[in-house]
Amino acid sequence: MANVKVAVIYYSSTGTNYQLAQWAKAGAEAEGAEVKLVKAPELAPQSAIDANPAWKEHAEATKDVPDATTDDLEWADAIIFSVPTRYGNVPAQMKQFLDTTGGLWANGKLVNKVVSAMSSASNPHGGQEATILALYNTMHHWGALIASPGYSDPVTFAAGGNPYGVSVTQGQDGKMVEDVEEGVKYQAKRTVQVAGWVKAGKQG
Repeated sequence: MANVKVAVIYYSSTGTNYQLAQWAKAGAEAEGAEVKLVKAPELAPQSAIDANPAWKEHAEATKDVPDATTDDLEWADAIIFSVPTRYGNVPAQMKQFLDTTGGLWANGKLVNKVVSAMSSASNPHGGQEATILALYNTMHHWGALIASPGYSDPVTFAAGGNPYGVSVTQGQDGKMVEDVEEGVKYQAKRTVQVAGWVKAGKQG
C-alpha cells in the first residue's frame, strides 16, 4: 500500500478531544502512516481560559502542540478531525481554521483528500452526530472523500454505535463515559486504508 500521510487536527478545551486525537494518531501509525498531530488555533481570550481551571491546565499542558496550518492540509493524504460540539455545530476555533482554506479549495488542492471526524459532548445526546455531519458539509465542498466507520466492524457498536464517526460523552468528572479507544483506533485504521487505496489508484 502507498505510504499515507495523515494530519490529525483537533480542538480541545479541557482534553477529551486531545485524547481522541492521540488515539487516532496511534491507530494511524499502527497502519504505517506518517502522522502529524496539530490543533486548531485558540481564539478565546486568555481571561476566559484562566477562569476555567481545567481549560487553563489543558492549555498549559498542550502549549507545545503545533497550531494547524493550511500547509498541513496540503501535505496530508488523509485528515482526521476531533472536535467537541457547540450547540450541535463545529467549535468556532475549528470553523475559523476551515474558513482559511479558500485558497487551497480554489486551486483544487483538497479534492480527493480522505477525511473522517470524531466528536464529544457533556451528555449522550448533546449534538455529537450533528457536529460531525456539520463538519462534513465543508468536506463536501472540498471534494474530499469521507471515510466514516459505518458499521464496517463490530468495534463501532462497542464504542457507542455512531456510524458517522466515534463520539463520546464527557462525564461531570471530566472522564469519558464510553470506552472508545479501540473505536477511534479502528476509525483511524479505516481512514488510512481508504487513503492508501485512493493514493495507489492515483499513482497507478
